[in-house]
Amino acid sequence: MALTLYVDTARWRAHHKHVQEQFPGLVPVCKGNGYGFGHEKLAEEATRLGADVLAVGTTYEAARIKDWFSGDLLVLTPYRRAEEPVPLPDRVIRSVSSVDGVYGLVGARVVIEVMSSMKRHGVSEQELPQLHAAIENVRLEGFAIHLPLDRTDGSDAVEEVIGWMDRLRAARLPLHTMFVSHLKAEELARLQQQFPQTRFRARIGTRLWLGDHEATEYRGAVLDVTRVAKGDRFGYRQQKAASDGFLVVVAGGTSHGVGLEAPKAMHGVMPRAKGVARAGLATVNRNLSPFVWGGKQRWFAEPPHMQVSILFVPSDAPEPQVGEELVAHLRHTTTQFDRIVDR
Repeated sequence: MALTLYVDTARWRAHHKHVQEQFPGLVPVCKGNGYGFGHEKLAEEATRLGADVLAVGTTYEAARIKDWFSGDLLVLTPYRRAEEPVPLPDRVIRSVSSVDGVYGLVGARVVIEVMSSMKRHGVSEQELPQLHAAIENVRLEGFAIHLPLDRTDGSDAVEEVIGWMDRLRAARLPLHTMFVSHLKAEELARLQQQFPQTRFRARIGTRLWLGDHEATEYRGAVLDVTRVAKGDRFGYRQQKAASDGFLVVVAGGTSHGVGLEAPKAMHGVMPRAKGVARAGLATVNRNLSPFVWGGKQRWFAEPPHMQVSILFVPSDAPEPQVGEELVAHLRHTTTQFDRIVDR
């Protein structure tokens, strides 16, 4: 009995090919938990796509993935002099976001990140003159810019990249390759047309692996079903059942990522109102689970346990049977499955 990730592999791979066709020179990204699929599987899929570079989050991820992917590995987290050294092969390319970082990687292959409107990290315009001397002692693979997802000020992503291209050109820095993130296909095409001497390479993770929502589905197996009457006590905290129904024990708990939720940016009155309502219900121990039964998301009977969750299904709904599976709406980047099955 398990929390299972079902994958329509043919459909999933067809989506990969579609994205690759839209973004020539695509650099697949495999970081964190491998977008819910695991590093090994995504390394295999990147190889299947014929990718020559695979982007990873950290040096520790590069050390693990190097045995599964034979091409170059681009580490996205910028180098810092004080970081713990991790033994890595020469085919690993390091991202750098400061002039000091470039000086700290003598002889290494590097991609220099410039500061975008994200304002997360990157070399500033004022530092560009200092890069001339710094890049003499490294193998420069190109520059990179990481763009925001939303542009609430109405600014244009392409114009932001063009601005940096002009600054780099004015500083007489090499512009043979520019790695970009969070651009649309038509935006990338505009840039390539305007700068034909530069190769633009889109680093894509979410859109590539998770862009077709119908290609994947999580399901948790029902392990036990117990009928309860209103007022019956149950669970670790011996709460009382609010009405007649069933306590359904389903595979999938906190060790799988069930019950974990990343903060969300909310825009508009309705999403904010719903967020306030959910917070209010949580204060009286009413938390909606990700599991669906009888066409509805069901409530947690109590907070999820380490490997299972206990749901309350009211008596007017069909009684789940042991061995049946409940669809679970889970976030791939925070979920760890027990098994993966091709469907």
